[in-house]
Amino acid sequence: MSGDLNEGPLAPAATVIPPSPKLTRREKRRQRRRRRKIGEEILGWILVPLILIAGYWAINAGFAFFGTTPSAVFDQLKQVKTALEKREAR
Repeated sequence: MSGDLNEGPLAPAATVIPPSPKLTRREKRRQRRRRRKIGEEILGWILVPLILIAGYWAINAGFAFFGTTPSAVFDQLKQVKTALEKREAR
């Protein structure tokens, strides 16, 4: 039973760490701004690609709904442009 006792020297007591000084209102505001900017950057890197992909899908769905393609639409726009140019030349 005496083998269970810790007979070595005692460890020093843990030193008490003084509390860090309180942040001022200005420092708290700076921290909030920094966190908000970081959060906005992260959201931007996630949401912008999602919005672009959704826009691409919406345009393709619109073309599919009307049964056309982007090249056909551009060809029609070119024809309208040439017709308007001929009209102005008169």
